[in-house]
Amino acid sequence: MGYNARRGPTGSLEVAAVRGFLFRVARRLVAALVMIWAVATFTFFLIRLMPGDPVLAKMVELEQTGMPEEQAKAQVSSMYGFIPHDPLPVQYVHYLWQLCHFDLGVSIAYSGQPVTTIIWSALPYTLGLVLTGIIVTFIFGVIGGVFAAIKRDSWIGGSLSIVGSILHGVPQFMVAVLLVYFLAALHPIFPIGAPYDITISPGLNLHFLSNVAWHAVLPIAAFVISGFGFWALAMKGSVVTTLGDDFILASELRGIKPSIRFRYIARNAFLPLFTYLAIAIGYSFGGAIFIEKIFDYPGLGNLLNNSLASYDYPVMQAAFLMITVAVIISNIVAEVLYTFIDPRIRTGIS
Repeated sequence: MGYNARRGPTGSLEVAAVRGFLFRVARRLVAALVMIWAVATFTFFLIRLMPGDPVLAKMVELEQTGMPEEQAKAQVSSMYGFIPHDPLPVQYVHYLWQLCHFDLGVSIAYSGQPVTTIIWSALPYTLGLVLTGIIVTFIFGVIGGVFAAIKRDSWIGGSLSIVGSILHGVPQFMVAVLLVYFLAALHPIFPIGAPYDITISPGLNLHFLSNVAWHAVLPIAAFVISGFGFWALAMKGSVVTTLGDDFILASELRGIKPSIRFRYIARNAFLPLFTYLAIAIGYSFGGAIFIEKIFDYPGLGNLLNNSLASYDYPVMQAAFLMITVAVIISNIVAEVLYTFIDPRIRTGIS
């Protein structure tokens, strides 16, 4: 164990850094739980302020068939997990109790199926779209941003900057609509409306997985095209700032190889974008609502749209909650990983 005259033993510094890191993570986890509770509460009351009540409508439908009111009430309660005539505070407490036990309730529109089953069947498709779209967008955007910065005085850099600026200003849903029109409707090259061909049996085999990937080409392309501009412009700005740092100028004066200097530039310019990457994964779940609706892709976003149309309260609440949790977790992951990537954060050195 070494010793530093100003700071004492290096071992104590490491222990203090670990304690500080664990304290930050614990604080973020507590804040995350509070945020999840707040969003769950807000969603619960907001949904019930919407016009229409499908549970009450079902009870009226049963009564119209000749079923006594109490029997209809009991059947609806057994189907959907709650009695619609209970006071709102009672329903809220019941909802929180179910949530604490990871019970998301029973769907109204899907014949009383557990919401957890419905969510888990749609979540893999959304995860595939979001993760693949963000990673591919990030790779192309970072590469384009680096070239736009290094070649900013040439036509290559100028063209990349113009393309990035244009794509950054185009709404995501507009990109999706154009892709559907040109590549699915006008020229039926790519399929839409299903995650795979109905003639294929699902399974972990190359034939099925390749078909799933083929059906996901257009939704992923919408993510990539709409997100390229942000990453390219952000990376260009970060690289241009890094090019003016003293260590880059010193490396040029010392005659260090361009390949090594490029590695220095990319590594330091990449750090600010890494936090955005983890956060963007969370927020892309919100963007999936529009992407999946336009392509009629059976993911979490499309499930949320369908539940809004059918006033399926439990599915709506669960879908909103999953999107919120994704955003919160991505923020925590971004902070944790950035701590490991940047030693100045880990050791508390500014």
